[in-house]
Amino acid sequence: MASVLVASNRGPVSYTVRDDGSLNARRGGGGLVSGLSAVSSEDSVWVCAALGEGDREAVRRGVAEPGVRMLDIAPEVYADAYNGIANSVLWFLHHHLYDVPREPVFDAAFRRRWESYRAYNRAFAEALADAADEGAAVLVQDYHLALVPGMLRELRPDLRIGHFTHTPWAAPAYLRMLPEDILQELLWGMLGADELGFHTWGWASAFIQGARIDSPQGYAEGVWPSGDPWRGVEHGRWDGPGRSRRRTRVRAYPLGVDGDDLLALAHRPEVDARLASLRAEVGDRKTIVRVDRTELSKNILRGLLAYRELLTTHPEWRGRVVHLASAYPSRQDLESYRAYTASVVALTEEINAEFGTPDWQPVLVSVEDDFTRSLAAYRLADVALVNPVRDGMNLVAKEIPVVSEAGCALVLSREAGAHEELRGDALTVNPFDITETAEALHDALSMPPTERTDRTKRLATAATALPPQRWFLNQLEALREQS
Repeated sequence: MASVLVASNRGPVSYTVRDDGSLNARRGGGGLVSGLSAVSSEDSVWVCAALGEGDREAVRRGVAEPGVRMLDIAPEVYADAYNGIANSVLWFLHHHLYDVPREPVFDAAFRRRWESYRAYNRAFAEALADAADEGAAVLVQDYHLALVPGMLRELRPDLRIGHFTHTPWAAPAYLRMLPEDILQELLWGMLGADELGFHTWGWASAFIQGARIDSPQGYAEGVWPSGDPWRGVEHGRWDGPGRSRRRTRVRAYPLGVDGDDLLALAHRPEVDARLASLRAEVGDRKTIVRVDRTELSKNILRGLLAYRELLTTHPEWRGRVVHLASAYPSRQDLESYRAYTASVVALTEEINAEFGTPDWQPVLVSVEDDFTRSLAAYRLADVALVNPVRDGMNLVAKEIPVVSEAGCALVLSREAGAHEELRGDALTVNPFDITETAEALHDALSMPPTERTDRTKRLATAATALPPQRWFLNQLEALREQS
C-alpha cells in the first residue's frame, strides 16, 4: 500500500526482450521521475500501462521495478483508447486541430472506441484504489486518463485526487463538439479530482468555462492556507444525502526546466562532437533553430514557409543564415502524421532547391529522434523559432535560452503555453501569419548582441523558475493541505 501514487500512460521504466530471452529494463527521466524520487520508494507507487511486448512479458513474468505497477491491458483495447480516442479525438479537440468541414465524425465506431477508453481508464482507477493507503494522495497525468478521477472517487472517496493536463484545454465552443453524453462523462471524470492542474491560467480558465456548460453556477474561489488565491468549480457530483456540494480547485503550475541538469546533458562529449560537426556545416553563418516532434500542432510547415518568405523579402540573408530544424517522427502509426512528416521533408527540399548554392544549404533538417543533435543545435542557436498553433507549454522555448552559448532571440507563438511567462522578452507572433513570422525572424537576426544577451538571461531565469521536481512537489503539497 502507498501514500503517494502517480498514474500515467507511460511509466518510468520500459522493458525489452534480449536475444537470450532475458529482460532488459531501461529507466526514463523527466519531471515525474525526478519528483517522485523525493518521496520514499516504500511509500509510493507508479501505475502505468505496459506499452510493448517487453513490458507485457515483464508483467507476465511478475518482474517489477520497485514502486512500479504495470497494467497489461488487452492490445485491441489499448489501441482504441490510446490512438482511437486519446490521440485522435481528445488531442485534436484540445489543440483545435479538426478540419471542421470533414471532422470530427461521432458515429457507432467512435462509441465503440470510447468504450475501450472507458475500460482503459477503469483499469487504472481499480489499480490505484487497490494500491492506495487510507487518505493517500494520487496524482493522475494527462488527457489519456481524464475519466480516472471520477471513477476513483466512486471507488475510494477517502483519497485526495489530483489530475494534471499537459495539453491545452479546449475552448467551450470547441468542447461542445463532443456528443452531450460524452461531454458530460468527460467533465464527470475530471471533476472527480480535488485539484486540477494546468500549465497556464489560460488553459485552467478554459476548463472552468467549459465546466460551467454543465453547472452554470459552478464557479468557485477562495484562499489557500498560505494566503494564495485559488479558483475552481463547485458542483453537486458524488454528493450523497446530507452532503454538501463538492469543490474542485483549479490551479496553474507552469512547468520549467532544471537548468543545471540540462547544461550537464548539453556538454557531454558526444554533444561536443556533434556541435563541432554542425559548426563545420554552418560555418560563420547565423542559425535559426527549431526542435519539435512532427506533431500537427507544432506548425513546422508554416515555420518553413516563414523562413522561405524571409529569404524572399530579405535577400540580404541569403548565404548568411542556416535553419537547423529537428523534426522527431511522432505517431507514425497514424496516416495524418505520416503525411505531415512527408510534407515537412518535401517543403525543405523545395526551399533548398530554390535558394541553395553549391556552398550553402538553407535548411539542414533531421527527421529522426536525435536528442544529441538537438542539444548541439541549442548551443549553436542565434534565433529560436517556436511557433505552435496551440501548445500546453512547449519546453523547447525554455530550454534553448538556457543552453544557447551566444544568447538567442526567441520568436514565440502567442498560442504556446510558455508565452504567458516569456512574452516580455520574446518576439511574439501569430502562428498563422507567415509574413509576421518572417519579419520577426528578420528582427531576431538583426537584434543587437547586447539586447540579445540581456533578453536571453531573463528568459533563462523565467525558464528555470519551477523545475520539474519542484513542479511535482508543489502539486503534492497542495493536495495534502486540502482539508
